Amino acid sequence: MVVLKYNKTNCMLLSRFNNDVPMMHERGASMNVKECEILKMLLESPYVDKQLISDLSGNPMGVVDRCVRSLTDSGHIDESMQVTNKGRDFIKRSTPRNAIILAAGTGQRMIPINTLYTKGMLEVGNVTLIERLIRQLQVAGVNEIHIVVGFMKEEYEALGDKYNVHIIPNRFFRERDSLYSLSLAADYIGNSYILPCDLWCRINPFSRNEMYSWYMVSEIVDDDSFVRVDNQLQLNVTAPGSAGNTMMGIGYISDPDAEHVRSRMSELLQSPANYNLPWEYSLVNDRKLVAYARNVRSCDMVDVNTYEQLRGLDDQSNQLKSYSIAIIMSSLGIKERDITEIALMKKGVTNRSFIFTAKKKRYIMRIPGEGTNKLINRRQEALVYDLINGKNICDDVAYINPDNGYKITRFINNARTCDPYSPDDVKRCIEKLRWFHKMNLQVSHSFDIYRQIEFYQSLWEHDRSVYEDYRTTKSNVHLLKSFIDAQPKELCLSHIDAVHDNFLLSEDEFGNVQVRIIDWEFAGMQDPHVDIAMFCVDALYDRKQIDDTIDLYFKDACPPAVRAKIYCYISVCGLLRSNWCEFRSDSGVEFGEYARRQYQYATDFYEIAKKAIDELN
Repeated sequence: MVVLKYNKTNCMLLSRFNNDVPMMHERGASMNVKECEILKMLLESPYVDKQLISDLSGNPMGVVDRCVRSLTDSGHIDESMQVTNKGRDFIKRSTPRNAIILAAGTGQRMIPINTLYTKGMLEVGNVTLIERLIRQLQVAGVNEIHIVVGFMKEEYEALGDKYNVHIIPNRFFRERDSLYSLSLAADYIGNSYILPCDLWCRINPFSRNEMYSWYMVSEIVDDDSFVRVDNQLQLNVTAPGSAGNTMMGIGYISDPDAEHVRSRMSELLQSPANYNLPWEYSLVNDRKLVAYARNVRSCDMVDVNTYEQLRGLDDQSNQLKSYSIAIIMSSLGIKERDITEIALMKKGVTNRSFIFTAKKKRYIMRIPGEGTNKLINRRQEALVYDLINGKNICDDVAYINPDNGYKITRFINNARTCDPYSPDDVKRCIEKLRWFHKMNLQVSHSFDIYRQIEFYQSLWEHDRSVYEDYRTTKSNVHLLKSFIDAQPKELCLSHIDAVHDNFLLSEDEFGNVQVRIIDWEFAGMQDPHVDIAMFCVDALYDRKQIDDTIDLYFKDACPPAVRAKIYCYISVCGLLRSNWCEFRSDSGVEFGEYARRQYQYATDFYEIAKKAIDELN
């Protein structure tokens, strides 16, 4: 299904309409939706009678009588219920002209096979989803087909010759959603089907005859939908927090509504904040959609978004096999059929992860992100996990590959991440961090913050920092090194990335709260006080909150020199994370205010640390 959440910025408010059937002349026509459907039925099946129309359409006989009378009076059908030339001309004005298939997305929810196949090329019954759709369009007489591609676009290029389709590239497919993709085909919109590439339709949803704009929804209630069908087949925008009908991602836009869709897209895309909106937002007009509802049974159409949905359609598909599935089978000693309930977890900054069930136990599998082998030493990470696993420090590791970083851990039930603004959460996490440091665990590798700053800068695709005073700031941060090096330290295994999101809190049936620290990719020998600094800068703490956290760790007994050293670390860690943000921005990942605040820590806490050092002297 298409996941569309309510967005306040687009003024989507609950609307209620009167009981009058909306008239199609509002969109250049002259009849209501039910009359249009009956006219279409009479054209395609000229020998049906009123009773059969009532049975097929689900409308009471009284409604059918009124519609037939109205169509007769307007001259669209004659007394014998045959479509007249006027009726045929009316239908012809909205005859489907083309189709626009949106196939640019990366299909993250298809994990663990999302990097192997683009969704349109998934096969059900040995036929790819997109080819099935193309053939269904052609059966309906639609031969002008435009496909907007992005991820693995080369997979679609052969379709150009095979089906004479037009390929439209979207080079921003990773950071922009289907609204932007559709805008690339804006010139073609008009009497057009718009659809995603990953639909599997049991019954052909396309027709040679269309008379008004529609959008397809199913009877299933969906908390993430923003539209609800009323008894007049209008799609009303729901109120915040209200559920709606499942949105299937497919619609038909007639010529009278095409200009609204184009202008609405243009208006929305003027703001980069709207780049990640789905194309359905272009249909919104005030508090309703310009398209009427086209209802479909959920069993007749599947939007193949997940591995489980593909398996449900074709459990013999060769595309269900993957390296990840093979690892799970071999490491847990199970068969493929034992792996169920696969679901994408929130995408991490560097990795992708999914949850699955195996013999009634829940697990998480981490798939290393593209290029992470250059950023993370997986052998060192594996050594850290070998050391800490089973010591009530981290999540329980069932499998880790020191060569490529694939990892399976036991899922922690009822777990949540630390809220950095909850005093209770912070107290528990800082106490856990101090407890871990006191274990004084040792490994053979270290983490050099200053070297890592240089490393992230070397990864930039741009020549200089986005900050004009970067060179001065970097020089100042390096000036702090002599003080840091002069301070006594007790080096031990440190997490390095001890941010609040890497602390999991879970509560058992007796109310006892357990804290686990996860994601040890950067862990190594270092001054453990670096972990305090990292916790503070990631939480965007102000000076008082930082001092409070230091006091919490040291139980109000932090020596002034140690506090000054932690101030230095905050400046250094701020620059480290700022350089990381600049590197990630080259890949289209923007951190906005968070990135700016990291750089601000580098500048502000240089001055704060310098003052603290001067006071010591």
